[in-house]
Amino acid sequence: MDIFNKNKISSSFDSVYSKKKGGLEEMDGGRPETKSSRKKSKSFFILLLIIIAVPIAYLLLQKSATKVLFQRFGVQKTLQEAGAMGGSASSQWWLSSGGVMLEGNNMFSTNLGSLGAGSSWQKLYAETNPRDTDGGFYPQNIFRLVDRNKQKNLDQEVYFNIDKINPSQSGYCNESNGVLFFNRYQDENNLYYTGLRVDGQAVIKKKINGDYYTMAEKPVFSDGKKYDRQTNFNLIPLHQWIGMRSEVETLDDGTVLIRFFVDSDGSGNWRLVLQAQDSGNKYGAAPFTDAGYGGLRSDFMDVLFKNYSFQELKN
Repeated sequence: MDIFNKNKISSSFDSVYSKKKGGLEEMDGGRPETKSSRKKSKSFFILLLIIIAVPIAYLLLQKSATKVLFQRFGVQKTLQEAGAMGGSASSQWWLSSGGVMLEGNNMFSTNLGSLGAGSSWQKLYAETNPRDTDGGFYPQNIFRLVDRNKQKNLDQEVYFNIDKINPSQSGYCNESNGVLFFNRYQDENNLYYTGLRVDGQAVIKKKINGDYYTMAEKPVFSDGKKYDRQTNFNLIPLHQWIGMRSEVETLDDGTVLIRFFVDSDGSGNWRLVLQAQDSGNKYGAAPFTDAGYGGLRSDFMDVLFKNYSFQELKN
C-alpha cells in the first residue's frame, strides 16, 4: 500500500497540516466621542485585544511549532508491518504491529492521524482488530517495533515526542499505556519492559508466558495530578522531546540488573529514576539471561522518535 498516494495524503496528515480560519470580530462604532472618551475606548480596546490575542497566539505558536516539526521530519519512506520477522522488508527493523512506520531525516514515527477509508491496512485491521484500532483507522494504537539483531547486555536510548493521544473505547486503553522499550525480547510473551506510562509513572516490568510482573514503579510526570480514563487520560507532556534510556545486564551472580533513566525536558540532563534486579523465581520464573531483541512500543497515540541508539554495555 502506498500511503502517500494523492488520495491518501490528506487523510494521513490532516492533524498536522490543516488550518482553521479565524480572527477578531470588528467592533462597531457608536455615537461621536470626546477626546477623553476616545482615549478610554482606545485603552479598553487594547486591553481587550491583549486578553483575547494572548491565548490565541499561544495556541497558534503551539500549532506552528508542531507543523514545523513535521515539515523538518520530511517523510521519505515507509516500513510496512510484517507477520513475521523474516518477512520484514528492513534488515534492521521488524514492525510487528501498527500498519506502517514513517521514516526520514533522522526521525521515524507511527502512522500520523487517520488512515484513509478503504486503504489496505484500514480494511485489514477493521476485520482483525477493530476494537483497538477504532475500526482500523488507527493501527498505530498498537505500534510494536523490534530490532532484528539479538544482543545481551544492552543500553538503549531514544527521544520521543507525542503529537496526539488517541482515546479509544477499547478496554486496553488505560493507565498502563505509554512509550516503552522492549528488553531481551524473546517473543511477544517473554521479555522485560522499561518505559513511561500515560499515568505519569516510570515502570520496569517482566512479561513471562504472557503474565506481567511489576518490578519497579515511580511517578515522573504526575505532578500532583491523578490519571482518569475519562477526564485526564494522559500525564506525559505533549509536543515535547523526552528522552528515555534503559540498561540491562547480567551480573556475575546470574541476576539481571535493569536501570531506567529519563531526560524529562530534552535538555540532555539524564537522571536515574528506577532500578530493579531479577533473580531466582522472584518475578514468575528465572531471569531472562539469554540474548534478546530490543525495540519500542507505544499505545493509543501518534508519536515521533529520534536519536534511537543501541550500545553494548561493557563490564
